[in-house]
Amino acid sequence: MKLDQDEMQSVLRRLKRAQGQLGGIIAMIEDGRECQDIVTQMAAVSKAIDRAGFATVAQGLRQCMADPDEDGVDVATMEKLFLSLA
Repeated sequence: MKLDQDEMQSVLRRLKRAQGQLGGIIAMIEDGRECQDIVTQMAAVSKAIDRAGFATVAQGLRQCMADPDEDGVDVATMEKLFLSLA
């Protein structure tokens, strides 16, 4: 199933923000920053990626429910994708 690109813009923004945070973490490690600061930023990146994944699955579920015959993707498949993020 291809997801609606307009609906996925918020996911793209979230992932781009996480990408920037990840670059910041790399710089922090290279600069010898404190462990607590690094781990705090890692937690933020992890949460952002998790939320992007959940938002993607939610969009897929909405599309699946709106047109269940499109691409042959069913709710069970979307549920399996959702649980893979846990």
